Amino acid sequence: MKSKNGILENLISKLELIKENASKFENRFAEEVHLVNPELRKSAINLLHYIALRKTNIGDLQKNLGELGVSRLAKTESHVLSGINSVLSILNLLLGNEKKSDGDYVSLREGDLLLEKNSEALLGKAPANRRVRIMVTLPDEAADDYTMIKELMVSGMDCARINCAHGNPDLWSRTIANIKNGNKELKKNCLINMDLGGPKLRTGSMTPGPQVLHIQPERDELGKIVNPASLMLVPESEENFLSDIPHLIFPDNFIRPLKKGDKLFFKDTRGKQITLKITGRDGRFVSARCSESAYIQTGMKVSRTGKKSASVEAGYINPVEGKIRLKKGDRLILHSDNRPGEAAQLDEDCNITAPAHISCTLPEVFEDIRAGEPILLDDGKIEGVIKSVSVDMIEIEITYAKDSGSTLRADKGINLPGSRLRIKGLTLKDKEDLKFIIANADIVSLSFVNTSRDVLDLYDELKKLNASTGVILKIETQRAFDNLPDILLAGMRHFPVGIMIARGDLAVECGWKHLAEIQEEILLLCEASHIPNIWATQVLESLAKKGRPSRAEITDAAMSQRAECVMLNKGPHIFDAISLLDNILTGMQGYQQKKKPVLPSLKVPHLFEL
Repeated sequence: MKSKNGILENLISKLELIKENASKFENRFAEEVHLVNPELRKSAINLLHYIALRKTNIGDLQKNLGELGVSRLAKTESHVLSGINSVLSILNLLLGNEKKSDGDYVSLREGDLLLEKNSEALLGKAPANRRVRIMVTLPDEAADDYTMIKELMVSGMDCARINCAHGNPDLWSRTIANIKNGNKELKKNCLINMDLGGPKLRTGSMTPGPQVLHIQPERDELGKIVNPASLMLVPESEENFLSDIPHLIFPDNFIRPLKKGDKLFFKDTRGKQITLKITGRDGRFVSARCSESAYIQTGMKVSRTGKKSASVEAGYINPVEGKIRLKKGDRLILHSDNRPGEAAQLDEDCNITAPAHISCTLPEVFEDIRAGEPILLDDGKIEGVIKSVSVDMIEIEITYAKDSGSTLRADKGINLPGSRLRIKGLTLKDKEDLKFIIANADIVSLSFVNTSRDVLDLYDELKKLNASTGVILKIETQRAFDNLPDILLAGMRHFPVGIMIARGDLAVECGWKHLAEIQEEILLLCEASHIPNIWATQVLESLAKKGRPSRAEITDAAMSQRAECVMLNKGPHIFDAISLLDNILTGMQGYQQKKKPVLPSLKVPHLFEL
């Protein structure tokens, strides 16, 4: 059994070896560090020191240090060698030696200040009541709804996100004008972050379904009608009419005389006799109700009360969205040309005579795909394996879908986590959008970063445009996570810069079971770099979309206090989501600063008195 002095000497030797490796890393990457922005150079060196610390499993070392009652180096991300030197000083003192620290390394206090400074440079000053900022994805409606923008700011929005994959410069300009007006009126500084769309690998178009409208009343558990089905009757002259409300188009002279209490009669696609009752009108539009389920088709003949012989045809009804239903074991063909996709063709005995097929938006990836690699469709709801690859098609065998079958539609995400895709992060559209962004926004977010080259491509474009706009690098693929140290060093050539954990895409790419550890490692590497982190995807999603959070979402929101910014997605209850997140973040910072716990007095109501 080793003596106490022997244990101490062994621990000192291990720590000195870590310092030696840290020095080797620093020398090896000296050129990359030299290219880093001067504001971030000390942080880049600390990142290399942290990687040297974590290159091997130091669990036994930590256990032995803990048994001696000294720091276990578990919270030294922001000040690696300073923390190691402090432990070495204590161990040497226990041996009766006195050793001075060598080198000018980032201290605990300096690490905290660097992260705070870098966060403020990218995301703006934190609000007075909390350290973590709140970013909110804006809907298109924000372009014409100043009240919405103002209420978002009052609720606690510190940064507004506009996704360039949707909308256009005119829409974005109106949204930005509303944000700036809100800042002026409320005396706030809500920043504007605009996401570049990036190369979207998605399913192509589908063959449209029939031009049919299905309406049905709401029924209770006994099948009794609670609410009749509602729809609108629209005159043909209103050809640009858009509404989410089910509607039918008729000739103007058919709709004009309709009044409350009138009835319309028709047979639906099944030959079922249906009655519509007119319930009122708003100008040229007529509202109606139906107490039966009905399938209404373009060209269907409709007659009015008292004029059953005089009928007109219903006008154009939007086609039903095409879809493909897939089950485990099914085949799916992904083709390179842009012909519309179709469901599998069946014979009279329901045997498949031709498999389902659909195109993809980036057929150039076919060159990088190999048989045996996995493929995920629609955010991982459908899984498959590549069986064969040719120039113009990929054959997929479905390995996972719902027992009843999963539906695949147009414009759904395709993930290829096992393929080394050579697609670049910047598209021609991105380069055009970038000109608008640097003129109007505070931050640009780069989507689908895979390598350091993707980062440098963005910086080359920014340099051409003489722009100093803040940058957020979105980590959303397995390859990006694998290359994260390189991506960080490349990213730190620009100031300010931040990292977004796009947890939804990461979970699909890396597998749900790995998301927690991947999220943890990204947080740690960002802290070692003193780089602000944005915690994104599905934060309080149920609350924002449905009005009530799940218990797991509350815990997730509390954990997000470890980041510098939390992103919420749009939804009808977004104001409630912002308010709750604000309360959670404010409350949690009394218990945790980043990942370091603090100990306020307990809030348990009944405690023993001294």
